Formats: sequence, structure tokens, C-alpha cells
Amino acid sequence: MKLKSSLTSIALGAALIAGGVIAFVDSPSAAPVPSPLLLNAAGATFPYPIYSKWFTEYNRIHPDIQINYQSIGSGGGIRQLQAGTVDFGASDAPMTDEQLQQAKIPVLHFPTVLGAVVPTYNIEGVSRELNFTGDVLADIFLGKITKWNDAALASANKGVSLPNMDIVVVHRSDGSGTSYVWTDYLFKVSKEWQTKVGRNTSVNWPVGLGGKGNEGVSGLVKQTPGAIGYVELIYAVENKMPYGQVRNSTGAFVKADLASVTAAAASESKKIPADFRVSITNAQGKTAYPICSFTYLLIPSKIDDAAKKQAIKDFLHWMLTAGQNDAEGLSYAKLPEDVVSREMKAIGQIN
Repeated sequence: MKLKSSLTSIALGAALIAGGVIAFVDSPSAAPVPSPLLLNAAGATFPYPIYSKWFTEYNRIHPDIQINYQSIGSGGGIRQLQAGTVDFGASDAPMTDEQLQQAKIPVLHFPTVLGAVVPTYNIEGVSRELNFTGDVLADIFLGKITKWNDAALASANKGVSLPNMDIVVVHRSDGSGTSYVWTDYLFKVSKEWQTKVGRNTSVNWPVGLGGKGNEGVSGLVKQTPGAIGYVELIYAVENKMPYGQVRNSTGAFVKADLASVTAAAASESKKIPADFRVSITNAQGKTAYPICSFTYLLIPSKIDDAAKKQAIKDFLHWMLTAGQNDAEGLSYAKLPEDVVSREMKAIGQIN
């Protein structure tokens, strides 16, 4: 049998010869690969290093689920959650009663890890860890202490040759949970800060330069001689920036590390309310670092999309179990076991 030349160009058929009969059978096309379920989230820069690792690892284990996280600051994360433009938010500062009332759907707080906010600085010729008291940090950020060799700084750092150099304050320019933790601490240790500035994700800073995100503050401090700023611990560690010890509520100067952050959480664990909204700055305990906090995922209590609801619940379960093993490698402290146990039960409140 002579084939017509046109048949030879047919790409969708395959010739089968059987008993002298030529037939054309459609070859099966490749099965379409389903797109992964996409979850959108936004918020805090404080936990971004571990969230980035978690979301990447979770996608590796569950390639059918992809979590897109925008590190825009706690304030932005709360606003996007309230507007319904993300599936969940993230914040280092618990939402206020007013913010919760503004949300279209009741919001649940899920602590993820614990982190520390540290004073980091750029002083030529000074590489050792400086000591800071709460009132000195408040006075620096109030603009009252303006020189590195100020008597109050020198008193806490005997033996250190501090230069006659102007102090350049660097703070966050965006709504920030890191700022909330920092100002919450200053609010507790300085009456003047309490009355003049207050505590919030955004405040009217008396002095200083603004940087966006922990990344922006880190960059400004590194490039500005005489600068002091506050960043989450991992940003100081990863950028090899010096950071100081801070005097805690017992009078001890304590360096931020896994042990001192864990100690702060342990000392305050009995005070954690049912909704997990708590401040642990200036915690009790001789070994507790005084400027640390839980950081939270903000989850709507009602999720209409069944697939998204199950994916979020499954991720939270993984985050509270296997995910915790990633915390310490990125300078975050794991959640206390009793907090994990309570959160596991709280997952059931997502409907």
C-alpha cells in the first residue's frame, strides 16, 4: 500500500503495521502538570530568614503547595491581612484590640519562633561588645546622648576607649514589629520614652535616619560611621556586625543568644494568655536577654477555600514540629514545649 506523502507529516499519529494493514493511532500527549496551590502571605522582616527556609523546604516536601511571602514589615502584613489581599499575615507585634476589631474575619495568633532585637553599631576602632543600659539606649534614641564618649556610656564600658564621635541614630522607616519590640522595651525602662514616644510598630522618632526593613537598617549602620541601630539578631550575625550586651531587669549585662532568649521566654511562659498575645521584653531572670519577642503568623479563623484551609493547617502542624529544628541554626530560639502543645490545639479553631 502506498502512503500518501501528507500522512508522513502527521505528528499526532504513530504507524502500526500488523498483517500488512497500516493504521494510525493517536499517541497520548503528556499529562498536564497541575499548578501548585499558591498561598500568599506578607509581613515581618524579623523572621524572614527562617520563613524563607521554611517555605522553601515545605514546597520541596509538598511540591503541590507554594507559599509566596513578601517581607514588607509587620505593619504592612497586618494591613494586607485586614484588606484580605493575602491568605495570612506575619507580625512580631501582636495585633491590638482595635486592629482585631477592624479585621473582616477574626484573626488567630500563632507564635512561630523567638528572636532577639540587638543594638548594633559602627564605631571605628571599637570592635568589642559594648554594654548598654536601658536608660542610655532611651536617651540615645531620644537625642539626649549625642557622643560616643558620653559619661553614661563610658560608665558602663570601663576600660574601653570610646571616641569623641557623633552618634548617628538609625531606626526603621516602615511599620515594623522589630520597632515594636524595641520601643516596647524602651517604654518599660524609661519614663521619658513612655511619655514622649510610646510603643508601636511606627512612632514619631525624635532623631535619626530611617531604613526600610531589618535589611535597610543593617545597611545604613554598616555604611555610616558612628551609627547605632536595632536589628533582629540574625541580621547582625549574618552581616558580621558588632552588637552590644544589654542590662536586664536583675542588673546583669546579657548578650543575646539562644540561651538568653530561651530564658526570657521560660520566665514569662506562665503569663502567656489563651490568644498568645504577650510581651516578654524586660523579662525576669538573671540570664534573660531583655529585648526579645515571639513572632507570629496571623491566620484568619475562617477560610472558605477548603484546599487553602487544609494547606495552612498542615503547614502550621509541620512548622510546630519538624520546622522547629531549623530555628537554632538561624539564631532563633525554639518555642517552649507547652506553647507548642497549646498551639496544636488552637489549629482546630481554623474553620
